[in-house]
Amino acid sequence: MRRIRSGTTEKTPRARRVRRTWWAVGVLTAAVCAGLLLTGGGDPGPRPLSADEAQRLALARFRTYRISPSEITVRAASGDGTAVVRAVVDHRRHRGVGWYEVTGAGRPDGGLLAWDRSGVAVAGGSSPTAPAVDALRAAGRLKPTAWTRRAFGAAPLDTALRLALSLGADRPDNAQLLAQSGPLRLRDERVDGRRYDVFSGPRPRPNASASPAGPRGDRSPLSYWIDEEGGMRRVRVDLGGGRGITMDLGGVRVREGAFPGAPWGEG
Repeated sequence: MRRIRSGTTEKTPRARRVRRTWWAVGVLTAAVCAGLLLTGGGDPGPRPLSADEAQRLALARFRTYRISPSEITVRAASGDGTAVVRAVVDHRRHRGVGWYEVTGAGRPDGGLLAWDRSGVAVAGGSSPTAPAVDALRAAGRLKPTAWTRRAFGAAPLDTALRLALSLGADRPDNAQLLAQSGPLRLRDERVDGRRYDVFSGPRPRPNASASPAGPRGDRSPLSYWIDEEGGMRRVRVDLGGGRGITMDLGGVRVREGAFPGAPWGEG
């Protein structure tokens, strides 16, 4: 029989196997934890933007401007109904033309809609379900007198239309100043199978007239869906009181020559 020296422990084959097993479990656990940290698993929630995220958010309006005119779908929900606008927006000329449809608020309404920084114009149209680019051709066939004009009001749809014109800029924003103004990385989401980071906008300034809604704590009421190249896919606004706005930018560019002169009396 093999003698075991005093003060030592014999390492049998079974003991060595148990030890290797627990060592492997420990390595695997550490690897999983590291992977979660690297891939964002177990998202801790809202946090300040990294330098790369601030750069992408700063590029978003410029990239939208570069592909303009492009398609956009606007949904503005209030307590008594929903308005949907499927339009083409020219961020160079600050104009939009599309189909609109209002449901759930008394008698349904719909037709052609055009807007710029001064207000909104509506006209009769054939079908709000037609493609957005068809609205350009339909608007181009109308005389300026066929449109009914009005100034912007306080309705969620009017807020959405004004905001849609501000989603493009002819140069990138300053990433450093943007990061200092309080935007947050909220989460990631997939839209149509593609991954996007969801960011809150810069923190509203007290009594800022440019903000579509008053300050809500330390977070902006605006959220942006931004891809890895800085492309803007979606914008959402919480107006409070059951009212909200969602704008989907499909990235579909429209030939510039197709944009009509009406109802502005051009062309």
